[in-house]
Amino acid sequence: MTEREIMLDTMEHKGNPENVVPYTIGFDCPVLQEKVNKHYGGNWFERTRRFMHSPFGISTTGEKPIEGKPHYARDVFGSIWYTGKLPWHLEAPVLPDPSFGGYAFPTLNDFVGDAEKSGLKKYAKEQNEKNPHLFRVINMGWGIFEQTWRIRGFEETMCDVAAEQDFYAELVERITELYVQMVEYCADVEADAFLFGDDWGSQQGILIGPEKWRKFIKPAWKKVYAKVHEQGKYAISHSCGSIYDIYPDLIEIGLDMHESVQPEAYGMDPFKLKKEFGDKIGFWGTLGSQSVIPFWEPDQIKEHIGRLMKEMGKGGGYILAPAKPFQPETPVENAVAVIDALCGL
Repeated sequence: MTEREIMLDTMEHKGNPENVVPYTIGFDCPVLQEKVNKHYGGNWFERTRRFMHSPFGISTTGEKPIEGKPHYARDVFGSIWYTGKLPWHLEAPVLPDPSFGGYAFPTLNDFVGDAEKSGLKKYAKEQNEKNPHLFRVINMGWGIFEQTWRIRGFEETMCDVAAEQDFYAELVERITELYVQMVEYCADVEADAFLFGDDWGSQQGILIGPEKWRKFIKPAWKKVYAKVHEQGKYAISHSCGSIYDIYPDLIEIGLDMHESVQPEAYGMDPFKLKKEFGDKIGFWGTLGSQSVIPFWEPDQIKEHIGRLMKEMGKGGGYILAPAKPFQPETPVENAVAVIDALCGL
């Protein structure tokens, strides 16, 4: 079987004759990656990209440097960001008040105009022809809830959800329409799935609470996922933190796979999730980046990965990965243990 065939069976909650569990590995630290390079002393990195590739993506933020202001950028909605160090800081949200007065909302062309000019659809076709054996994912970046606080500021968004609900509902609706249009724009891109990002959870639960999430955010993503499925593609969404309380809702609106699955957050024990929801939604992640990877011994890490493969991988619907990319504090021997266990190095 090719990697793409294994992934397609995984998305359909089917096992495969070879009992292969797909995996991904990401790095957030060039220094750590260089140490791993020295350990292996060869071409190992491509093994971490074995199962899928992203032939095409749309920037849903589109930051551009502000002339004459080093380390500052303006995003496509008009908010200003300080970019001098990571993580970037939202310096000035474009809508400081809960009003659209005098504000021109971006259009689809503001998001895909550069993509048209640079020929990204042509690039996607070329990449697919080079990698026909890989599962193809369109990466969509920041999500609908995240865009509301990028436009308003995080504290202001929390207040809007509670006290300016008509305004917030309209804001979500306008953003959703843009996301629907972006998905429609990708209809002729040969791909298997869309990957969206939208952090709904904290370590304890849903940031705006399950009921407000159901009122404002759930209907928005239902529309987007429906458009994805109209194209015969899968809907994958990233969210950090605890989203245990809304898994039934995500299943209801058609999410095919949740990416990240941080096991340290409330209710996010992967083995429990597999038993409760594993026949209805897929899980991508589950290997603890706040616990297992930085703090366990290498042999313990390998043993835990073996258990994840055996129990979470049963019947498909599972991609094994660190819940977050390798962080700077990761001991190199622990990173190597993960790579050895997943990639067979």
